[in-house]
Amino acid sequence: MPHLIASIREDIANVMEHDPAAKSRLEVFTCYAGLHAVWFYRINHWLWNHRFLLLGRWLSQIGRLLTGIEIHPGAKIGRRLFIDHGMGVVIGETSIVGDDVTLYQGVTLGGTGKERGKRHPTLEDGVVVGGGAKILGNITVGRNCRIGAGSVVLRNVPADSTVVGVPGHIIFREGKRVVITDPKQINDPLSEALAAVATEVHKLRDRVQQLEGSEAQREPLSASLQRIIEDIDYQI
Repeated sequence: MPHLIASIREDIANVMEHDPAAKSRLEVFTCYAGLHAVWFYRINHWLWNHRFLLLGRWLSQIGRLLTGIEIHPGAKIGRRLFIDHGMGVVIGETSIVGDDVTLYQGVTLGGTGKERGKRHPTLEDGVVVGGGAKILGNITVGRNCRIGAGSVVLRNVPADSTVVGVPGHIIFREGKRVVITDPKQINDPLSEALAAVATEVHKLRDRVQQLEGSEAQREPLSASLQRIIEDIDYQI
């Protein structure tokens, strides 16, 4: 019981420290859904670890109904997690969240497929994730990273980095600006796929020309297709 009371006090003090809108401890205790969701999680996580799987999962859905925040009881969450506003936050089963992490509304720590085992992200200590950001797959976001609102992070992020964009790319690392001089560093999967298609088209045209005869004159690409290929080459 003393440990439980101390944990509750620490959680409330953490909210008071992070949220300037909090006017009193009583307000935080009674009105902060992010705090209630964490308390629900701790009960459900205890049940999950003691093999009361269905009960823990069922109570997690009750917590989701009451708070708008879904935390799977199998996730591993450290101390002083601050979920600000929190509506729409989802934390998957194999997620690992370190100490002093902040999540804003709409954040998803999700998987990318039907694989089993570790399939959700790991957030190390001190990470801040902006509203609507999606961190997907078995990746690690290093200590003290900042993930910009609306970003989609699909790859590991080194410590002390700031990530923005879709897909997410690093713009600051250890306090220094990271200048992207090569657009390929953004690693846009759609653009990569389009570039691969354009390359295959070039190969097929060359092959057809060879079959038709070496003296056959190569027809120029249409202006619209040429613009598309040039645009893809620039983006990639």
